[in-house]
Amino acid sequence: MNKLLATLVAALFATATFAASHAGAPMAGASAAKPAASAAVKADVKAEAKAEKKEAKATAKAEKKDAKATAKGEKKAAEVKKDKAVAAAEAKKDTATAKADAKAEVKADAKAPAAAASAKK
Repeated sequence: MNKLLATLVAALFATATFAASHAGAPMAGASAAKPAASAAVKADVKAEAKAEKKEAKATAKAEKKDAKATAKGEKKAAEVKKDKAVAAAEAKKDTATAKADAKAEVKADAKAPAAAASAKK
């Protein structure tokens, strides 16, 4: 009788264990692995977010530096253009002054003999 009872209990225990493992009931080994895997996934997500943030920051910094260099170049070009315009205006003014001086000198030279002749009279 004891053997029959022991066999019945063993069969019942084996059936219950088999059913529990295949019915979706959590097993001790699987439930212990789940938090470790979850922590690893969380760490990966966190590291990825940090890397993306760092990359975005570097991109923004590079774009800002680019914009600054472009603005500096444009400012320099504008200054050069302004300097050229000022130099051209000064050259034009100098040319006009030289022409006026030459005309005045020619007129003075032309009047000088006439003035000398009228002074002799």
